[in-house]
Amino acid sequence: MIYPITLYGDSVLRTKADEIVEGEIDVKQLAEDMFETMHSADGIGLAAPQIGISKRIFVIDGSMLEDEQMKSFKQVFINPVIDGESGEAWDFEEGCLSIPHVRGDVSRKSVIKITYFDELWNKKTEEYDNMRARVIQHEFDHIDGKLFVDYLSPLKRKLLKNKLSEIMKGKVDVAYKVKKT
Repeated sequence: MIYPITLYGDSVLRTKADEIVEGEIDVKQLAEDMFETMHSADGIGLAAPQIGISKRIFVIDGSMLEDEQMKSFKQVFINPVIDGESGEAWDFEEGCLSIPHVRGDVSRKSVIKITYFDELWNKKTEEYDNMRARVIQHEFDHIDGKLFVDYLSPLKRKLLKNKLSEIMKGKVDVAYKVKKT
């Protein structure tokens, strides 16, 4: 099932999502729906708040990217906890399905350690680096109610104010379904 993408301005994107209790929802089906929704919008990551569900789950699939490390990276993260960030901070231009046509440089650490459950409720603790770490951090921010625009300079945010205001009003031209606020 393809869900509409929740747009910037919806309060669910600014709310810290709730943990999922095993058995409370069908995480396998939700993850499948999230992958389908993400693929239909040409995304590489999607967090549950982006489809209006305030739960701590996100999915990543980098198979459409050129980056060799990302090509084979497809994973479901349930109730993740970032145990640490290390390495050099590096800037990279990020975007977001919930904030269409807006991009900006975000500085993030290059290595993270994360503990999470997969869709079969297997607990894992793993370390990721470079682009994998960045995408995880971006999606993790979503379940904590943060957006990439929060990292932009005050000047850049001011320059984007009108564009963000239009998105909040649902005035966007995208090739995927969006939830009007």
